[in-house]
Amino acid sequence: MKRELLKVVVLGAAGRMGSAVREQLALAKDLCFFAGVDAKADRGIRPPLEFPVLIRQADLAVDFSAPAASLEFARCCARARKPVVIGVTGFSAAQMKGLKAVAGKTAVFLSPNMSPAVNLTFAVAALMAKKLPEFGRHIIEVHHSAKKDAPSGTALRYAGSMEKACGSKTPISSVRAGDIVGDHTVLYAGPHERVELTHRAHSREVFAAGALRAARWLYTRKPGLYDYFDLLELGRS
Repeated sequence: MKRELLKVVVLGAAGRMGSAVREQLALAKDLCFFAGVDAKADRGIRPPLEFPVLIRQADLAVDFSAPAASLEFARCCARARKPVVIGVTGFSAAQMKGLKAVAGKTAVFLSPNMSPAVNLTFAVAALMAKKLPEFGRHIIEVHHSAKKDAPSGTALRYAGSMEKACGSKTPISSVRAGDIVGDHTVLYAGPHERVELTHRAHSREVFAAGALRAARWLYTRKPGLYDYFDLLELGRS
């Protein structure tokens, strides 16, 4: 018996990441593109007001919109009891509180970076910060000129993981230039040596594919707030 494809609504569908997710869905064998939602008019894209009806007909949502819109979309998912994968960054403390409330009603996968490899480096960065307390640390992140938030959500996640591990803050430098997809380097500088932990994204496909991997994993989960540390069984950081 042929298994039915999971129907996915893409939020922020007209943007860079939304377009990349739609392209990956076209290649998927177990997921399909059900609808795209965006405030920006585009061919085949539906307005946000239609999302409450669309999500009731779909199986889950993948969201690369913007913080305020994302929270409202997540609340719609909670009312429909449908899971949502969120790759949006730049949430305020109040918005994060709202997302945690949503996670009490439906499964929410929230990650500032959907690359599995980057999420592994979060754990490595924390371990190095703990084991090399005498080393100075600095995070450098570089993104395209249209990226609105700075520091990036990924850089903040590095910093938060490291602070939890070693008890002190790590400074962050942000650069916005050209069409750079995303580079992150965590620098550890000690006496007589230095270590640079670097991830460079070559295209947005890695984040789109990672978001769909998260969607597959999330679909069968109970209500709660999840991230790649859960999916990869890395423990808490």
